This record gives sequence, structure tokens and C-alpha cells, in this order.
Amino acid sequence: MVVLPQSALRKIGKTRYNSSTTFLVSLYGCDCLKPEKLPQMSREEIDQLIEEEFLCRIAFCGKNTPYIAPFQYVLINGQLYFHFTKYGKKIGFLEEGKSVCVEIEKYTQDLKAYSFVTLTGELKAVKRTEERVLAIEKIVETARRKGLSENFLAAHGFSREKGWAQLTPDKPIIIVKLVNVKDRIGLKSP
Repeated sequence: MVVLPQSALRKIGKTRYNSSTTFLVSLYGCDCLKPEKLPQMSREEIDQLIEEEFLCRIAFCGKNTPYIAPFQYVLINGQLYFHFTKYGKKIGFLEEGKSVCVEIEKYTQDLKAYSFVTLTGELKAVKRTEERVLAIEKIVETARRKGLSENFLAAHGFSREKGWAQLTPDKPIIIVKLVNVKDRIGLKSP
């Protein structure tokens, strides 16, 4: 049962609870049940969050259900770049060329402060050698600067024994970038 203050019951024309109270509240509305909306982030706050973080989730449009997977990303000249392994569902989704949603978040352990950004667009394989080399080098540099464990190399399809140095442009590493960004939304804790 939903317990409402007397002022809310008066607003919807009720003086006591019965089985239709919940229905009437949803039908006629009640200020006491309106959710508090999260504040929007400014463009600068969105840019800062994207620059500071290095992990995201990408949601793909699957055949019957959405598919979501975590990725390390790097930001180069305002564009997000990702490394794709040659196996898994994501390669099929990349070939289909459907829209994706990239989500990047930051939060404190107790969730006192949190923020997240979603970007919708398309993923495109990087073909230009210079652009690909730059992205691979930045992925390795970011991993070293952030002190990422070599255990994380498995997410890139490499063994941890050889370290981050094995991610080199001479290997057939697939690099993709987010293009045609249609929406950029950032929300944060109140």
C-alpha cells in the first residue's frame, strides 16, 4: 500500500486509502510523488568527465536484445577511439553499422557524488595508418599512466605476461572511433 500524507489525499479527492488510491494518484498526479530530476551537466563538465575517465560501456542494437560491453577508450582531438578484439558479438555489430550508445561514468564509492555521460552515434573502423597508430599508442600510454594492471590485457585479447608493450601498431589491431554523434547528454548528482 502507498502511504500518502493527508494533503496529498485531499488533492486527489480522497480522505482515506482504498484499493483505487494508487490508481488515482498515478492518474491525477500528486506533487509528493514527482521524482526529483538529476541536474544536467554543462558542456565543460561533460568534456572534463570524458577526458578524465578511460572506461566506458557501449550498448549495441542486437537482433532480439541489446548487447552491452565494457571498453577502454582514448580521446584524441575530441573523438573517442576503442580497440576491438577480432572475436565476439561486437565485430558483427560493427559490420552491421547500427547506432550505438556509449556511456561513461564517474562516482564515489558511497555514491554521494556521481555523474554520467551518454553519447549516441555510430562506430567506424579506422583505416588511416597514422590515425590508427596514434590511437594504439595513446591506449598504451593511458594504461601505463593510469597504472592499469596487466590482467586487463585479456580484455584486449593479449596475455598479461608480455605486458602493455605488446600492443603495437604492427599487429592487426582493430581500432574504431565514434562518429556522427547525435546526442551528448550528461547528468550528475544533485
